[in-house]
Amino acid sequence: MFCYQCEQTAKGTGCTVQGVCGKNPEVAILQDLLLYTLMGLSQVAVEGRQVGVSDPGVNVFTVKVAFSTLTNVDFDPHRFIKLIHQAAKKRDQLKTKVKSAGGNTDFPEGSATFTPKTTLDDLVKQGEQVGLKSYPADSPDILSLKHTVLFGIKGVSAYADHAQILGQEDENVYAFIHEGLAAIQRSDLSLDQWVSLALRCGEAALRAMELLDAGNTGVYGQPVPTKVPLGHKKGKAILVSGHDLKDLEELLKQTEGKGIYIYTHGEMLPTHAYPKLKKYSHFYGHYGTAWQNQIKEFPNFPGAILMTTNCLQRPGAVYKENIFTSGMVGWPGIPHISDMNFQPLIDRALALPGFQEDKNGREVIVGFARNTVLGIADKVIEAVKSGAIRHFFLVAGCDGAKPGRNYYTEFVEKVPQDCIVLTLACGKYRFFDKKLGDIGGIPRLLDAGQCNDAYSAVQIALALSKAFNLGVNELPLSLIISWYEQKAVCILLALLHLGIKGIRLGPSLPAFLTPNVLDTLVKNFDIKPISTPDEDLKAILG
Repeated sequence: MFCYQCEQTAKGTGCTVQGVCGKNPEVAILQDLLLYTLMGLSQVAVEGRQVGVSDPGVNVFTVKVAFSTLTNVDFDPHRFIKLIHQAAKKRDQLKTKVKSAGGNTDFPEGSATFTPKTTLDDLVKQGEQVGLKSYPADSPDILSLKHTVLFGIKGVSAYADHAQILGQEDENVYAFIHEGLAAIQRSDLSLDQWVSLALRCGEAALRAMELLDAGNTGVYGQPVPTKVPLGHKKGKAILVSGHDLKDLEELLKQTEGKGIYIYTHGEMLPTHAYPKLKKYSHFYGHYGTAWQNQIKEFPNFPGAILMTTNCLQRPGAVYKENIFTSGMVGWPGIPHISDMNFQPLIDRALALPGFQEDKNGREVIVGFARNTVLGIADKVIEAVKSGAIRHFFLVAGCDGAKPGRNYYTEFVEKVPQDCIVLTLACGKYRFFDKKLGDIGGIPRLLDAGQCNDAYSAVQIALALSKAFNLGVNELPLSLIISWYEQKAVCILLALLHLGIKGIRLGPSLPAFLTPNVLDTLVKNFDIKPISTPDEDLKAILG
């Protein structure tokens, strides 16, 4: 195996024996084969669009399958066997439609023609031939950009899948995903063309986040500032971790009146701010502190646990008797709920002891998405003009287990009292419960939501840019970004697509960027690695 799609890849170069995430070589190789098959399906989809053929089933399948290969999503080899054969079948069915429409179906030998074997061992042998290093490229830099686009597409696919579940789709997003995946098997694109594809991936990412925002807010209402208790109530309990609002809503419906309190974990904290979810009286609070500590936290939870997306590292090493999965998540030995019938999860929660007493802990405030912040835009603008607010920092992104991630806690703690910190995604768990006070009634720590709510942060920046008649890069705004997996890659590409410069990225730079590609990013976008909080604050504020 060879995998270096996440920030914590072994030795900062690549996992070759076992994934740091817990992914074994068999699963890694099957994921490579699945992606290869998906590239062949994408080649046919690209030809299909040339003659007006776009298959909705293929579109939805593509994003779900690409999503399944994200870090920490699916570790079940048998599910990948099924997906590989489904991809090949859909590819061949689409060929028939394209041919009937007069399109080209004469593909050279490769991903658009290959036939998957039937047994696990044979599929693994096939997969060993089509991994990341097998992609045609005449230079390490082009291969680097191919991997960048691939990982970005995985992130875009995750957001597109979440959005589609809530009724939001865009043919242009599907078209780019197919174009990008098909291009990986091409050898005729220049370095500049691959740079362009990477930025277009960012454009697709921005649109996918916009779709998901429309889905979330259209179904559940605009987030509003909400206090969320970090304690717990006496009684039965279910903990929900991940990202999926639809799963959470269905669980809240099915547990209503059953004496079970529903708690959030990780990226589900912001869901307490949505009016349609807030109405459930048994939707109580948030359990646990940080993503990187959840392996320690889960064994102490006295109820059942639902994992809805990629939020658990090394699933085989954790207490898992009370864990269930849903959506694209799949781990060997852990029950999977595929139809949103959560009765098995509910039964398990009722059989467990739950919390034996109330615990009144601290509270945190969520719900500072764009609607809320722009609702007080006049107040914010006046505070900037008067000098009460000197600078804004977007400290956001993924969390992980590396010690270097303590940088983000220290950075926020050292941000001067006349500055505002806007945050989102699971990286905020390094500092989400810090009491930073306020500036004229405006909280100094504003939680904008999940990682996909980077769209909200962008809209806030664009609105401030318009209000001050300044370019975004001229605003008193600095981006301090932490990354871990592929959704962060597509968000970074979205920011670069928007022309945002001066991003500080950490805790380390992606292993899949060659020195030449990194140099291009530095020259064109002034992207830079984090150093120390003191040095970075001094460089930004003077």
